[in-house]
Amino acid sequence: MCGIAGILYKDGAEPARADGLGLGHDLITMLDGCQHRGPDSTGFALYHEPSADDQLRLRFFVGEGEQAAETVAHIKAKLAELDAEVTEEEAIGSTHRLTVSFRGDIQQFAYAMEHVAPVVSIGQSLDIIKDIGGAHDVDAAYGIADFDGTHGIGHVRLATESDVTPDASHPFWATGFADIAIVHNGQITNYWKMRRRLEKRGFEFNTDNDSELIAVYLADKLAQKKTLSEALESSIGDLDGTFSFLVSTKDEIGYAKDRLAAKPMVMYEDDDLVAIASEEVSLNKLFPGRSLATMEPAPGTFRTWRRST
Repeated sequence: MCGIAGILYKDGAEPARADGLGLGHDLITMLDGCQHRGPDSTGFALYHEPSADDQLRLRFFVGEGEQAAETVAHIKAKLAELDAEVTEEEAIGSTHRLTVSFRGDIQQFAYAMEHVAPVVSIGQSLDIIKDIGGAHDVDAAYGIADFDGTHGIGHVRLATESDVTPDASHPFWATGFADIAIVHNGQITNYWKMRRRLEKRGFEFNTDNDSELIAVYLADKLAQKKTLSEALESSIGDLDGTFSFLVSTKDEIGYAKDRLAAKPMVMYEDDDLVAIASEEVSLNKLFPGRSLATMEPAPGTFRTWRRST
């Protein structure tokens, strides 16, 4: 059992609020509402306004102390080898974030960097932050509440098939593709069949997590010039199992549910935003004291929303 949440501000920025709070705060609030579904780890995929075309945001797991320093040195050496110029960097928690100027092939660049250190995310807009503990624990370590952005998705995890470690936490990025992330509640039963098909076409995977598979599957569809809506529609037929998932790109957010609909999902939409979560309590915490006209997506359905640009 895990919990998922997502929010997109339709005009591309958080509505003006007297409290000055925005995306980071809202996702923390939503995940706090379903933290009982996953107390082991919490993660956020947060989207900035896109940077310049040649600027990429990279985040790596590097550990701590001497191990971190050694890993960062290897990362910088590889970046220099790939003609990626570091323009900004920050060490925080067990991760190291860098902004680089790079104009080459992102897929091969990403695969090369994964061989140096575990990549948390790559994108012009995307920044994934995830760690063990609850939403407020991760916020205390990484300052999530101060993040202003356009949209994002989040996840609370109950570890059932792998260790309780930061790298096993969600969200997962679509390895080799910029700005695509996913949070998922469920299990893909044809995981290995789907993965082998993609590997035969040259795609690489860095975990055995079925959520990474969904992300790469969708990213591949987008690379084939499918719309996100078309990719989600095909996923319902191609993926076996029970699942509810949210996917985000630098401009969109969307959901898909399998035809059995065993994994819960509820949503709220108004003129300013759309918010989706595993349980209604997450939406109630986001809008305290309000009576919300929520709905539960039907089995075997999908939908997307695009922010204004």
